[in-house]
Amino acid sequence: MAKSMRIRSDDHVQVTGGKDSGKTGRVIRTEPKRGVVYVENLNIIKRHERPRSVKDASRGGEVGGIVEKEGPIHVSNVVLLDPTDNKPTRIGVRREGGKAERYSKRTGKVID
Repeated sequence: MAKSMRIRSDDHVQVTGGKDSGKTGRVIRTEPKRGVVYVENLNIIKRHERPRSVKDASRGGEVGGIVEKEGPIHVSNVVLLDPTDNKPTRIGVRREGGKAERYSKRTGKVID
């Protein structure tokens, strides 16, 4: 069973490895079972997509061709940016009053 990730959607992260290392962006979506995140405008990949319902392209059908979109980045290759000063920090989880909260290990402040 996969361990839950401490990175969530809409977090601002910095990439620490790969072709986009050092760049920052916002997390679009996460896939905890695969252990990957998708960061806005980073790790751009090209995919050849087939047109869907070409007859009705004006009513929401997709046009085919080469499409550029975000690729997956493993969660170990990203680090959360502290919301107070935009510096990289590790994330801890503490339970207060039966509710879990994420906090910055660098500053000790609650995230969210």
